[in-house]
Amino acid sequence: MPASQNFGPHTRRKPLHAPRGVVATSQPLAASAGLAVLRQGGNAVDAAIATAAALAVVQPGSNDIGSDLFALVWDGSALYGLNASGRSPAALTFETAHAAGVPASAALGGAQADAVSTMPARGWLPVTVPGAPAGWRDLHARFGRLPFPALLADAAHYAEHGFPVSPSVAHYWGRGLAAVRSTLEGRPEHAEWLRVFAPGGRAPAAGELFRNPDAARTLRLIGETGAESFYRGDTASALVGFAGGTGGLLSSADLAAHESTWVDPISVRYRDHEVWEIPPNGQGIAALQALGILAGFDRPVGVHEQIEAMKLGFADAHAYVADPAAMRVHPDALLDADYLARRRGLITDKAATPEPGDPARGGTVYLCTADAGGMMVSLIQSNYMGFGSYVVAPGTGFTLQNRGAGFALDPDHPNAAAPSKRPFHTIIPGFLTRGGDAVGPFGVMGGHMQPQGHLQVVLSTVDDGLDPQAALDRPRWYWHAGRSVQVESGFDGVDDLRARGHEVTVVPEPAGFGYGQAIWRTASDGLVAGTEPRADGVALGY
Repeated sequence: MPASQNFGPHTRRKPLHAPRGVVATSQPLAASAGLAVLRQGGNAVDAAIATAAALAVVQPGSNDIGSDLFALVWDGSALYGLNASGRSPAALTFETAHAAGVPASAALGGAQADAVSTMPARGWLPVTVPGAPAGWRDLHARFGRLPFPALLADAAHYAEHGFPVSPSVAHYWGRGLAAVRSTLEGRPEHAEWLRVFAPGGRAPAAGELFRNPDAARTLRLIGETGAESFYRGDTASALVGFAGGTGGLLSSADLAAHESTWVDPISVRYRDHEVWEIPPNGQGIAALQALGILAGFDRPVGVHEQIEAMKLGFADAHAYVADPAAMRVHPDALLDADYLARRRGLITDKAATPEPGDPARGGTVYLCTADAGGMMVSLIQSNYMGFGSYVVAPGTGFTLQNRGAGFALDPDHPNAAAPSKRPFHTIIPGFLTRGGDAVGPFGVMGGHMQPQGHLQVVLSTVDDGLDPQAALDRPRWYWHAGRSVQVESGFDGVDDLRARGHEVTVVPEPAGFGYGQAIWRTASDGLVAGTEPRADGVALGY
């Protein structure tokens, strides 16, 4: 395991304190791009866009230009949400998806892990329209200050001239290639991915210079055209032409029809704070449900109760969350106080395997930024499952996401695969306020780990008074299914969890426990930030 993979309290970092602005993310070069924008007079949204674009280049295998994006923006007095996730091709029918389904035991993930079959994880079928380029543009149009092309300049420079691959990125890049290479070779839809991201037949080593000039051209076109090239111009033509020649369903009409959606963030009150998430089609509501359940206990709660509350949140999220147009239960019903009280009553002193309730009765990257004017941004973007679909159209330099793998193959499920539909999404940005005033942005990436990470960071902050760095350093727990719980080395309370019926495994390597960042505004109106000790993360300020 590379030295950079050490984590937890044994590598305790000090939090960053800064008076004017902060950028925190999982890759130092991307954080530097965002900080440079702040120092040039840009605001927190400008810095977030620059950081996100740079992450698409310097942290492949977690995100790319072909990703989706969600963001929460505090403008100094109010919170705004952006859902920049894409929809399935109009030609994707349920019958087509079901015919291509794979056994759940063979799938790499997805929202319904217990289904008889799931969407395939790689190739064209799980590809949905990438939302990140439009998300960058739409954030800039509403809140940005500096010229849009300038915000993508560092990302394009790193792509064209190269960047030294960081240790964590190299580690997971190599491991991911080894796991899938045999399934990619000889398939025309994957040939360009192998050429671009496995040059010479291997993943680059830590410190090795990696160049991607095609991605530089794509980024410059996005900047010069306000992303029009991506959805209606040269890049769109390349994507559609490659899809037509290699079995893809993506069409020019699918790309041209794409648009982001500004949404009202949803929240629950926990103690004297408010915790905010993007509403479905994301899974942030699972974290809010768990926090709402825990907030109602009239006795001290420990890790057992946290895990059981999280299970209840996931049970409902996996049963009800889908494209908002297809949801049969309104998010407000899932957060209703009486409903949460009923769910709370299901928690005993023993581990359980809960079912969804009935509310009708009553590879991801994360970044956060803050500026001197009071603006703060919580932003997350992702391919999904490492390099996503492992499909790269020649001349574009980026991998298309595989978010369609999150669709259900149950025709009666609200998240069933269908044409022009947003799938269940795992990526969720978080934001914390207190009495209506901003505390700050936070997030923990990592698929199924994300709501669990949000829960643990909030509890460490609100209940235990930890600073952002200490909250992120703390060893984490992770629940996936049944009574199985994984914990990181150094985690306290293992014996108690086992006595309550949890099947606990202590995992020495941090894979699966997520990467997080957080920035809090202090009582003196300064900023304090923490960054992920399990990766190459850094928080930079001035």
